[in-house]
Amino acid sequence: MSKKSDFGLIGLAVMGQNLVLNVESRGFQVSVYNRTTQTMKDFVAEHPGKQLVGCESLQDFIESLERPRKIMIMVKSTAGLDHNDRDAVDAVIDSLVPLLDQGDLLIDGGNTYYIHSDRRAKDLGEKGILFIGTGVSGGEEGALKGPAIMPGGPKASWDIVQPIFEAIAAKVGDEPCVAHIGEGGAGHYVKMVHNGIEYGDMQLICEAYQIFKAAGFSNEEMAEVFATWNSGELESYLIQISSKIFEEIDQETGEHIIDLIVDRAGQKGTGRWTVLNSVENAIVISTINAAVEARVLSSQKEERVAASKHFERPTPTIQMERRELVQKVHDALYASKIISYAQGMDLIKTVGEKNEWGLDLGSISKIWRGGCIIRARFLNRIAEAYERDSELTNLMLDPFFTEILNRTQSSWREVVALAVQNAIPVPAFSASLGYFDSYRSERLPANLLQAQRDFFGAHTYERVDKAPGEMFHTDWPDVIE
Repeated sequence: MSKKSDFGLIGLAVMGQNLVLNVESRGFQVSVYNRTTQTMKDFVAEHPGKQLVGCESLQDFIESLERPRKIMIMVKSTAGLDHNDRDAVDAVIDSLVPLLDQGDLLIDGGNTYYIHSDRRAKDLGEKGILFIGTGVSGGEEGALKGPAIMPGGPKASWDIVQPIFEAIAAKVGDEPCVAHIGEGGAGHYVKMVHNGIEYGDMQLICEAYQIFKAAGFSNEEMAEVFATWNSGELESYLIQISSKIFEEIDQETGEHIIDLIVDRAGQKGTGRWTVLNSVENAIVISTINAAVEARVLSSQKEERVAASKHFERPTPTIQMERRELVQKVHDALYASKIISYAQGMDLIKTVGEKNEWGLDLGSISKIWRGGCIIRARFLNRIAEAYERDSELTNLMLDPFFTEILNRTQSSWREVVALAVQNAIPVPAFSASLGYFDSYRSERLPANLLQAQRDFFGAHTYERVDKAPGEMFHTDWPDVIE
């Protein structure tokens, strides 16, 4: 072979294929391998004239690559929350290790629970092989045209792959949507929370849609509303595609596609991982949790249909003038979106500090400005907030976001109340407002909770008139059975 390849990729499902084409389009020669050889042959044959090297064996694949070898693994991860779980990614790594040289780099580009990236980085590092667990966001289109990339692992790993990743990443102006996140599993952790925030964004938009639908808006009207929103504060990829979704007509029936889709949502697990991890680290992410639970409830379609026959519900009667309703829902959506991001960034900050990853929250928010599913105008404002104060306790406390929450909260409350009165479920709007009201409250009813705990379990409590940390217990009266 006259020329060695600059990059190698294993796993030619659609994401893998599109990433290969992206890398090749930036001037790099790419070697490819797939467990099913015919898939590899078909892929190479479909793209004649491109700098692609198809390999039928791992030995040939390894020998085709320039050293230090840079190999990206795009294989579905099935390893769960247990540190000892092993999956197909581990099997691929195990088959590669005997063929590699010290200083070669392996990249896991799938959706992997972050503890496994941490484990692999340590295990491979002991063998002299570099590893970088990399979150890739943007779906199939992003993989082809430019995704947001979140690599985590040893700094030496990033130095090797940086030119390629910066070349293939989405760009905002001249800035590539990629940066070294931190050590160990930091990249996959940030991608996981990104996906959790994505769950929240999507559910909040769905709740806005349900309110408009209950108010009698046509799909054409909703398409116009969302298109208008996309030219303002709420500009984002998800708002944009929602507008397009409302416009789409089914060619077979002539009906709107949105009205033909069954209201049963799927999920791949990253949202659930985020919620479980937040509980483990005692961080509230109620908006994301509500979004995950909403998907779970949507999946119980048959039970919901049966239950709907047993319970009375008011007929929605939303009398508010439409322009006013649109503005109030806009404000509720914007405020709730801020809460979702504040919670997500709080989780990232807490776990980053716990693991000593040295995370830069401003840099992370910049990565999300392009290529990824949650890309939105206001991510620039988040980046600016952390540039103003890198130690910001909570995103809500930045002056820009404080002003928005103060300005929108009246409409936000009206929208939640309107939905409750009309039996329209808005779990994410409600959870966001509940978090906001709890966070800004100088005093919560947890004093009663502490009294209850002390009553039944002698757990003790602090007093407002004594020094913090000094604990007390009351000999409560007996309860008459």
